Amino acid sequence: MINTIIFDLGAVLIDWNPHYMYRSLFTDEQEMIDFLANICTSDWNEEQDAGRSLQEGTDLLVAQFPEHEANIRAFYSRWIEMLGDPFHDTVEIFKQLKESGKYKIYALTNWSAETFPMAMAQERFDFLNWFDGIVVSGTEKMRKPTPAFYQTLLDRYHVNAGEALFIDDNYRNILAAEKMGIKCIHFTSAEALEIKLKELEVL
Repeated sequence: MINTIIFDLGAVLIDWNPHYMYRSLFTDEQEMIDFLANICTSDWNEEQDAGRSLQEGTDLLVAQFPEHEANIRAFYSRWIEMLGDPFHDTVEIFKQLKESGKYKIYALTNWSAETFPMAMAQERFDFLNWFDGIVVSGTEKMRKPTPAFYQTLLDRYHVNAGEALFIDDNYRNILAAEKMGIKCIHFTSAEALEIKLKELEVL
């Protein structure tokens, strides 16, 4: 029986996208896309999510691509502008699960320890205070899909993997959780999530 629900945050409950900020710096959309694909890449950002400091990550990239220094430094100096709105339909599902009183609900997120407090401070993300606990990769210095990161949450909050349900938009992270015996839902939309939760008799 499921008694614990674990949410990913980005792209599930919170809309975060570097395009929101970089569109104010690039006049050419393709140039922006190329910059994010080849310089300030997802892999580079994930190293900060795994615990590398924003300063170190930025300095390494500036040394590599000095001609792009201003745009590289903007990534974290203007990071708050990359935050969009909550995904309200998913937040509503979270609210229903919380108000049912049946589940402990946690968040397991790949997020820099330095930028996560900025999101917590945003009034529009007040639902982050509903969680019974949040495990942030940058704080733990490891990230999904590393098994030890999932185990950190299970151990810290005394969660039985076989009684937990994990919701994440990244299929890589789903596969890792399933290998640990955690039941999973690959998030694609709030509508699909609601259907799956009802099928599992969780909602």
